[in-house]
Amino acid sequence: MLDFPIFTQLTNIAGVKLVFQIIWTTAPIWITAFLGYWLWNIWLVYRRAQYFAGLTHVLLEIKLPKEIFKSPKAMEFLFNALHQPFGENNWHQVYWKGQTIPWFSCELCSIDGRLHFYIWTRNNFKNLIEANLYSQYPGVEIYEVPDYTLPVSFDPEKNNMFSAEFELTKPDPFPIKTYIDYGMDKDPKEEFKIDPMTPLVEFMASSMGVGHNAWIQIIIRAHRAEEWDSTEKKLVDARWAKGAQKEIDLIREKTKLKEGETGQPRRLTVGETDTITALERSVTKPGFDVGIRVVYIAPKDIFSSAVSGGIMAGLKNYSSGNLNGFKPTRNPDAKYPFPWQDRKKKKRNFLKTELLNAYKNRGYFYNEFKSPHFVLNTEELATIYHLPGGVATTPAFDRIGSKKSEAPSNLPL
Repeated sequence: MLDFPIFTQLTNIAGVKLVFQIIWTTAPIWITAFLGYWLWNIWLVYRRAQYFAGLTHVLLEIKLPKEIFKSPKAMEFLFNALHQPFGENNWHQVYWKGQTIPWFSCELCSIDGRLHFYIWTRNNFKNLIEANLYSQYPGVEIYEVPDYTLPVSFDPEKNNMFSAEFELTKPDPFPIKTYIDYGMDKDPKEEFKIDPMTPLVEFMASSMGVGHNAWIQIIIRAHRAEEWDSTEKKLVDARWAKGAQKEIDLIREKTKLKEGETGQPRRLTVGETDTITALERSVTKPGFDVGIRVVYIAPKDIFSSAVSGGIMAGLKNYSSGNLNGFKPTRNPDAKYPFPWQDRKKKKRNFLKTELLNAYKNRGYFYNEFKSPHFVLNTEELATIYHLPGGVATTPAFDRIGSKKSEAPSNLPL
């Protein structure tokens, strides 16, 4: 029999011996609790998988007219309509039916050098999306199309792939730089528009040709209060709405006199005042849980790391020093320069395949594709995903050449 002196000495100490006795005596309780929790989660995943299997989804492509004169404010109407915080309202819906809050995927893609706008949705929301887009952009055309991701696969022997998800650089209540900050809410003439989305659109359209696939996916679902407040005896939005008030209080606290100091409290700086105004404005609009995922894949002989750099640079246009911005996370493209690190290369390739599968399934919030998300409001979403006007002049844009109209009513039959 093996003898472990240290273990023997520990068990001979009265306090340690008592702890072991308590653990052994209560084992049936805590083991049962652990197994119950584990099985409960397996049940929830199973019911959700069944629920998802019964849903049908469609991919809608938006064809842009030659001219769009509206600001991103028009796209806010769509996001307001997609704010559907229903589906997980009670125990029966969540744990018996496996229902979830509906989510949507807004996608900007460069495929073989052509730029496309897509929205992926449950089939029952198709008419809602079309109605809102047609009401704000009368010249657009919307088509149900096959899923462009299905023919694409990652084979390390044949192609290279860059993939990443994104997170915010600051807490959720801090907004990114929006179209209002760029003055687009005033509907300036096309030649005076400063659209933060245009550099990214132009880059994705002009920097790639046949064989290149660069996709940006913005997955959204309505944000709801999730944290239980034992004092108020209800769910509260500590992460976003109450989080904004907490950040405002912290800023104001810095202006107060410290203990023992005399005189007048200092005034808020211009930057602090602007930050408080931005925080207050941000939480007045509907919020969404958001996940952003980027995939760039191309044959090895034409793959260019400059593409991933250009996409990163395009996303920086939404960043502000005092407020918020985006930074990559879950990026498997670390450098492994030594041969003995082949095992890490295999792990990196596995993560790339996992991210590609997550993109194809439009998963972010549930089951095997669950990943940390953040919160943006409708104004921020409309900034990073809207239909650009004539300021985006790239020929790789599939714009509609002419307007459609009905035939005159007096034509002879």
